Amino acid sequence: MADELFSVEGKRIFITGGASGIGRMISEGLAQRGARIFTCSRKQASLDDLTAALPGKDVRAEQADLSKLEDIERMAQTASEHFDGKLDVLINNAGATWGAKIDEYPEDGWDKVFDLNVKSLFFLTQKCLPMLRAAADPPANLSRVVNIGSISGIQNPADDAWAYHPAKAAVHHLTQTLAKRLVADGIAVNAIAPGLFPSKMTAFMMPGGDQSLVKGAIPMGRAGGPSDIVGTVVYLISAASGFTTGSLIKVDGGTAL
Repeated sequence: MADELFSVEGKRIFITGGASGIGRMISEGLAQRGARIFTCSRKQASLDDLTAALPGKDVRAEQADLSKLEDIERMAQTASEHFDGKLDVLINNAGATWGAKIDEYPEDGWDKVFDLNVKSLFFLTQKCLPMLRAAADPPANLSRVVNIGSISGIQNPADDAWAYHPAKAAVHHLTQTLAKRLVADGIAVNAIAPGLFPSKMTAFMMPGGDQSLVKGAIPMGRAGGPSDIVGTVVYLISAASGFTTGSLIKVDGGTAL
């Protein structure tokens, strides 16, 4: 019963930014549990490294820049062809940040962050709706959208990532709006707000993987790891969350308490 409740085997999953950081943790964790993975990233080298690390797994990786509408449309079409027009799960993970003092914060930095974190999330979800609707068979079988937000969209951080924090707050709000509109189509939409996880974005806080500089700010005394994020995603895309939509789950070791 437990395996059936949390099974993701055979699920057709499109995850953006799935070749690095939290996205890679999710891609690897779901592929190892028998899911069929389609992912994209801006860097081909990262995609090649991902597929090389998962020999024998059902993983397809494509290069794309989702800040561009033409690439969003191309990836949605490619995913549709790959999965024969049906998509069980869309995980909107791709994101970017930009830091600069408030007096120096540039317009192109603001636009880059909002274009990738918010605009691309909306339009990719829009383009994937036909596939998600086709895969759904409610109430027993729901399609899923999982948006990766951040506790930065909940707290009032003291750093200079001026666009990132409101962009992630927008992701959380958009998740609830989409959930309300799409539930009638048999699509559940939820979000995860991760705290600190090892990634290129957070590497400056944990040089060489050393967590001693940050663990004091995390009540659980450590940064997140693969099982922390993968376990939450498995819950949100499996039968275990069949009565859950419009939710935001913090995975932060208690940081945002």
